[in-house]
Formats: sequence, C-alpha cells, structure tokens
Amino acid sequence: MLKELDPLLHSQLRLGVMSLLMGAESAEFTFLKEKTNATAGNLSVQLDKLSEAGYITIEKTFRGKKPLTRCRITRKGIKAFEEYVQALKGYIK
Repeated sequence: MLKELDPLLHSQLRLGVMSLLMGAESAEFTFLKEKTNATAGNLSVQLDKLSEAGYITIEKTFRGKKPLTRCRITRKGIKAFEEYVQALKGYIK
C-alpha cells in the first residue's frame, strides 16, 4: 500500500524551499527567492504555510536599516521531509 504524500510538501515551491533548507543551517529570504524563482509575495505566503505547520521557523531582524528574514527547518520539518521522500520512493518502485 502506498503512503499518502504530504499535501503541504507536494507544492513545488514549498518542496523547493524545504529541499534548500535541508542542506543549510538557515537561509535568507532573498536566497530562497533567487533559488526558487518565486515572487516575493508568493514565497512569503508559502513560508507562512510552512511556519504554521511547524516545519520551519522564520526570524525577522535587521541588517543595518534593511529588514532581514531568515528561515530554518525544524526537527518536525526534517521528519516530514524525510517521510515525504520515503513515500515518494514507494511511488517510483
């Protein structure tokens, strides 16, 4: 029996963000925006969804006078991502 894919991670943009965060301690909003080719508005909405699910944390600070948004994947997010990948492998076999 195939495991259901996490609908929150099945979105291309959210999956891309999670993939990038799996390989980094943290990432700035501008980095995620550049790597995913997302608009600022869409990326912001998708980050909020991941944050509400507890998959990432979002830290908003300033660098000088410029706002700085930094995202980190949580333990819950790592577990969800790993389970998603395992479930996806079931579909590939």
